[in-house]
Amino acid sequence: MYAIVEIAGQQFKVEKERKVYVHRLPNEVGTEVTFDKVLLVDNEGVISIGAPVVEGAKVSATVLSHLKGEKVIVFKKKRRKGYRKKNGHRQFFSQIQISEIVA
Repeated sequence: MYAIVEIAGQQFKVEKERKVYVHRLPNEVGTEVTFDKVLLVDNEGVISIGAPVVEGAKVSATVLSHLKGEKVIVFKKKRRKGYRKKNGHRQFFSQIQISEIVA
């Protein structure tokens, strides 16, 4: 059984007991969080597609940790002008574990 759910503006394919990295959630570590924007549910071959969401479906997850992703280097240059700009960015993530999918 799997579901496609919208979490923090992005869509994820989730299954029970799977760990997923999502954009930083405001919840504390160890708390239970519920997502109601379930777009699709596959229950052993029986597929329910929402318009836009599946009624009565929800996904429960536990926040495991908050962390930062790999550093991304942003480098800008204009040739023959002497302009070079180097900048870096690290995205904030939350690791969640899916505990239950209710169809």
